[in-house]
Amino acid sequence: MSADRNIEGYKNTPLEHGGGKRFIIAGGGTGGHIFPAIAIANAIKELQPGAEILFVGAEGKMEMEKVPQAGYSIKGLTIAGFERGSLIKNIWLPFKLIKSFLQVRNILKSFKPDAVIGVGGYSSFPVLKSAQGKGIPTFIHESNSFAGKSNILLGKHATKIFVACEGMDRFFPANKIEISGNPVRKSIAGSSISKAEALAFFGLERKKPTVLVIGGSLGARSINEVIARHITDFNPLGLQVIWQTGKTTAAKYLSKAKALHNVWANDFINEMEKAYAAADLVVSRSGAMSVAELCVAKKPVIFVPFPYAAEDHQTVNAKYLVDRNAALMVKDDMVRTKLFNEITNLAKDQAKQEALASNIAAFAIKNADEKIATSILKILADKKQ
Repeated sequence: MSADRNIEGYKNTPLEHGGGKRFIIAGGGTGGHIFPAIAIANAIKELQPGAEILFVGAEGKMEMEKVPQAGYSIKGLTIAGFERGSLIKNIWLPFKLIKSFLQVRNILKSFKPDAVIGVGGYSSFPVLKSAQGKGIPTFIHESNSFAGKSNILLGKHATKIFVACEGMDRFFPANKIEISGNPVRKSIAGSSISKAEALAFFGLERKKPTVLVIGGSLGARSINEVIARHITDFNPLGLQVIWQTGKTTAAKYLSKAKALHNVWANDFINEMEKAYAAADLVVSRSGAMSVAELCVAKKPVIFVPFPYAAEDHQTVNAKYLVDRNAALMVKDDMVRTKLFNEITNLAKDQAKQEALASNIAAFAIKNADEKIATSILKILADKKQ
């Protein structure tokens, strides 16, 4: 499907085209927002095959690529987030925000959604805010333990707010909250790929322990610097590496890494189910979606929380599992001195790997997408009666 599908054709179409309803799913910016959004869309389509779904994201962001790859149409807004490090870059922000509201007005008028679902990211704000102004039911999925500012503002007038954990009534009206967990892609939750198949996909050996390094879709500088410094040290230790560098600094690392036969490296891994299947242990940031996927994948993991996340919630995410012997953690300011040793020590300790994998699996939620989709469709059905 085209990334910018012509939605003018929806103007005169009945609201329940093909027996289904129309949904706009808004937000993005990172994989942690995009992939749960796609999972929710897929769940809605499974429950109501006639549903029409249109995504709305920010021009130039990764949702403009990933959403069409998943088979959905997307409309891009001319919007940007606040740049904390440069006031000059924020000069045009008010004008972009006004333009985005005008774009949203046209999208809502053309598409006529029955409901709008926000998954976080600054592009979700003008869409849900405009929908709420028109009396269109709005739903929010907040994946983190510390809610984003846009979601907090939007939550006051949302129909229902889906959250991953308890205690979110400090951000949202308690009567609107439903604890659903975080949607994990079906390709991961339902994966049946064998380790041998996965290793063959990455061109790696069957007998060597495999370290998967994932710093998020944009990359994690501290993790990448350690892996780059030790990239030639893995082979003498009998280890091989699957390394997602992220897009931000990919060029800095890929040329050196790709010259090594025991390293597969790229700026992004499209088929994460294969990466998880191939891995014996994982190094990862501890954003909400990464945690949810690793619980489902049942992998021993060393978390390196991003220290500048709101209220340091990535450390909270990681510590919850560390305290239950379900993960290890290296603080970001200790990465240079500790991470490589932690990797090599865990790679040698099969018993520790098995204990961590078994314990983290207890926190897996595989049907969050179905819970959210079912709840939304039921609310809309009840409203119609």
